[in-house]
Amino acid sequence: MSKRILVVDDAPIIRLMLSDILKFNNYEVVGEGCNGQEGVDKYKELKPDLVTMDIVMPEKDGIQAMTEILEFDKNAKVVMVTAIDQRESLMKAIRAGATDYIIKPFEQDRVLSAIKKAFGEA
Repeated sequence: MSKRILVVDDAPIIRLMLSDILKFNNYEVVGEGCNGQEGVDKYKELKPDLVTMDIVMPEKDGIQAMTEILEFDKNAKVVMVTAIDQRESLMKAIRAGATDYIIKPFEQDRVLSAIKKAFGEA
């Protein structure tokens, strides 16, 4: 059975790129969210195996959303997606419980490496 992944990012093109990479590599994208609150709500509804979560988003940022997801499910796996200039936020996310991270602009190999590491397959 393929791993189920929720993709959360406020940029539609990033959601599309991540979804395409994941689907092409036999992961099931079970849903998408366009802000942190939607990410939390969809996590609770869909209970995916992993979430890719942008850090900077409207309504609720990715760190707040990840914290809520981890409060709901302490075993949740969250891979943060961030731009290179957000290093401080990224460190905060890792301290708060992020499994791994992907820097934008990303390459397929880095995305897959982070996902496999999160699942203990790397």
